[in-house]
Amino acid sequence: MFTTGVTLAIASGCGAVAQWENTDGVRLYQQGYYDAAQKRFQQALYNAPDAPDAYYNIAATYHQLGKLNQDDSMFDQAEQFYNQCLDRNPNHRDCYRGLAVLMSERGRSEEAFALLKAWVDRAPSMSDPRIELARLYEEYGDREAAKSQLLEALQTDPQNSTVLAALGRIREELGDHAQALADYQRSLSGNRMQNEVKARVVALQSALSPSMLTGPGSDTRVVTRNAMPPR
Repeated sequence: MFTTGVTLAIASGCGAVAQWENTDGVRLYQQGYYDAAQKRFQQALYNAPDAPDAYYNIAATYHQLGKLNQDDSMFDQAEQFYNQCLDRNPNHRDCYRGLAVLMSERGRSEEAFALLKAWVDRAPSMSDPRIELARLYEEYGDREAAKSQLLEALQTDPQNSTVLAALGRIREELGDHAQALADYQRSLSGNRMQNEVKARVVALQSALSPSMLTGPGSDTRVVTRNAMPPR
C-alpha cells in the first residue's frame, strides 16, 4: 500500500567535497546501487556532520535496503537517521514523509498519525505538515479527513500549488469533478510544470459539459481549454 516516494536531497550549503559526494550518492541511488550510494552519503555526512539532508539521504537508503532485504536492523537504522535529520531540521518535509511511511509499513500507523499531527500542532502556519497529514489520511482511505487538512492548509497559503493539486485529486476521487477542475487550474496558474495535473485538466474538461463548467449559481467560473495560455 505504501511507497516512500523517495526524492533524495541534493544538499546545499555544504562544502564542495560533501556536496559532490552527496550528488554522486543520489546518482548511484537512482541507478539502484544502494550500497555504493550509502557509502557516498556516509562520507558526505563525515564532511558535513550538521547537514540535515545528509541524514535524510542515509535514512532513505537504509529504508530502501530494509525493504529489499527484509532486514529489521536496516529499518531501525533508517528510523534513527530520520530522527537525527529532524533534530537538525524540525520542518524537513521529506523526512517526515519517509518516517511516517516507515512507521506505517511496520504496523505502527497510530505513531505515524501522531508524528504528523504533532508537526501540525508545532507549525500551525505552515502548509507542509497538513499536506503530509492529508497524504497519510488518503493512504488509509479517509478522503474526507484528507480534504479537511488541505482546506485548512489553504487558509494560510491560498495559492500553494501543491495543496491545490492534492485537493483537486481528492475532490476528483470524491466525485466533485467541477471543483476538482477549478483546483487543478488554480494549481497550474502557480506552477505550469505539472504534467500530471495538466493531463487531469484535459480529461476533466473533455468529460464535463459546458453547463457543469459554468453552471447557474456557481461561485467558481472554470476557464475553458482554449483560454489557457500557450506554452
